[in-house]
Amino acid sequence: MKAGCFLLLSSMSLSACVSSENWKKLPAGPAAYNTIPATIPVDARPEYRINPQDKLTITVFREPDMSVEEAPVETGGTLVLPLIGRIRAAGQTTAALANSIQSQLAARYLVDPRVSVIVAESRAQSVTVDGAVGIPGVYGLQGDTTLLQSIALARGVTRTATFDKVAVFRTINGQRQGALFNISDIRNGDAEDPVLQSGDYVVVGNSAIKAVGYDLLSLAPAAALFIPLVN
Repeated sequence: MKAGCFLLLSSMSLSACVSSENWKKLPAGPAAYNTIPATIPVDARPEYRINPQDKLTITVFREPDMSVEEAPVETGGTLVLPLIGRIRAAGQTTAALANSIQSQLAARYLVDPRVSVIVAESRAQSVTVDGAVGIPGVYGLQGDTTLLQSIALARGVTRTATFDKVAVFRTINGQRQGALFNISDIRNGDAEDPVLQSGDYVVVGNSAIKAVGYDLLSLAPAAALFIPLVN
């Protein structure tokens, strides 16, 4: 039993040492926001073009029967709308699609229609959330998704997560860069919650000490089954 515990502790310690060296290389605190800003400047946002499997909310002003929420763009790139029927959506900006819908409604149904198109859910824009979270995976961005919101999409952090070691990696000018954030400070309002970009990679650190503690607790009932043979 002692040998087993020693091996467990040794492997956890080695993992912790490797991880700690990686964390030390990342800017943290206020310096982290120089790499991953809290907000994305408007001029730095590329004009989004609609993709297949996106979900769009289309509002026709004063015409609720013609408005739709989270209408899916088909794999072929088209969208089915009331009265209009099938219309090409993929490859267009939301403004261009709104103009196209307005033109078709004005030609046949309405006088001076006003239409807005919003991307409710984007399949093409996504972030990866990994590490000590409930369900690691790739998650679609919904508008301006922040670091805390991305972790919530991954079903939150696990019991062994380290709140002060949450890394965000991003490709900037062709180079992979990263920064370290403390989500406890963000939750408490002591630090800003950075907005993520498509392609960002979030890693929630794992505490080796916490992991060993929970592993030993899980082993305790089994250990109680063993009876010493020597008095």
